[in-house]
Amino acid sequence: MKIIKTTQDDFSQVFHSICNRGRVDGKKVIVKVLEILDSIQQGGNQAVLQQVAMFDNWQPGGIEDLRISFDSCKNAYEKLDSIDKKALHQAYDRIYAFHSKQKAKSWLDFEDNGNILGQKITPVERAGLYIPGGKAFYPSSLLMNAIPAIVAGVDEIVVCSPAPNNAPNSLYLAALYLCGIKEAYKVGGAGAIGMMAYGTESIKKVDVITGPGNIFVATAKKMVFGDVMIDMVAGPSEIVVIADKSADARSVANDLLAQAEHDEMASAILLTDSKELSQEVQEILMQTLPTLQRESIAATSLKDRGVIILCRDIKECLNLSNTLAPEHLELLIANPLEMLARIKHSGAIFIGPYAPEAMGDYIAGPNHTLPTGGSARFFSPLSVEHFMKKSSIIYLSKEGFEDLAPSCERLAEIEGLGAHRNSISVRRK
Repeated sequence: MKIIKTTQDDFSQVFHSICNRGRVDGKKVIVKVLEILDSIQQGGNQAVLQQVAMFDNWQPGGIEDLRISFDSCKNAYEKLDSIDKKALHQAYDRIYAFHSKQKAKSWLDFEDNGNILGQKITPVERAGLYIPGGKAFYPSSLLMNAIPAIVAGVDEIVVCSPAPNNAPNSLYLAALYLCGIKEAYKVGGAGAIGMMAYGTESIKKVDVITGPGNIFVATAKKMVFGDVMIDMVAGPSEIVVIADKSADARSVANDLLAQAEHDEMASAILLTDSKELSQEVQEILMQTLPTLQRESIAATSLKDRGVIILCRDIKECLNLSNTLAPEHLELLIANPLEMLARIKHSGAIFIGPYAPEAMGDYIAGPNHTLPTGGSARFFSPLSVEHFMKKSSIIYLSKEGFEDLAPSCERLAEIEGLGAHRNSISVRRK
């Protein structure tokens, strides 16, 4: 993992490439995803079965072979040992408690002249959740996507996740049972997104699709947006750690590795004003890498997309972080709460030495489905709101109508919309 300095002559050029970490040449991907989505629209069930056979190394006989039975999920849950069951339940309870605070309420405002304005908030009827399952299984992602939908009050929740060799992970099945999910399919990739977005002869389309995935999944979500709502277009996972001399180098190094082991495309970035810390972290990274089960993935990530940036001071670290707008941001500095107000863009902010990003991945409570690649400038974490929609409420009394009518007529005239004006004037008469 290389060390660069903000004082070096080519820093602006180097940092520009780091800021573009989320960009990929997706032309070939777009063509392939379009083919897959079109095949799902045209071929329905049969096209979905073909996608599974092509990518997941097994041949389903029919669409029912893709469906995960609720009994199998219950059986997996009942076979969990007490430690695993406690961990799942503790995560569920904390995630549920946090997201319960997000639920907005409908409201009405009564004006003195009898007008009533307001907002009605309603859950979507059917939500589709995509849970990755290629390189690893992620029961935590199921909890993070299902629980906000449950809190929102969504009636129908459908889950899709690939099952290579027709072997879904038992902990994932147990999590499905814990969440009460009764409609889940062994389908992954862009095919799963197409299936949920457009529906087939056997599977109803959804209203919203959420969840992370690879570049094919992200591209497919982008392409079906409009036919359905989506949460965000997320790319490879990333972290920025801001640390000063007070930080524990071993903690910093392991937090960077925790991000790097996700994917070869993951980004792990350290911003520090301490030369000594930067060198110590670099040494610990090299010592720890060989001990990891996913050493090859983490090593590639650190080599290609990891960097330590030595800054003039913590203020410069904060400024660079705001430019990067990272998915995860850790503040391992003295008096981190005092610096919180200076953070403008980040999906999630982890404060202090006992709040590693891994806690956010599993059990802290806030959602771990977060904007990546700098999109934290305009996207927010997955929340209950992603599964709800708002309707405006407008009631005008006769008095209230008469008060507003002249101005409304005039605005219609200005825009040259005579029927709009007439719809007001006929009521005035």
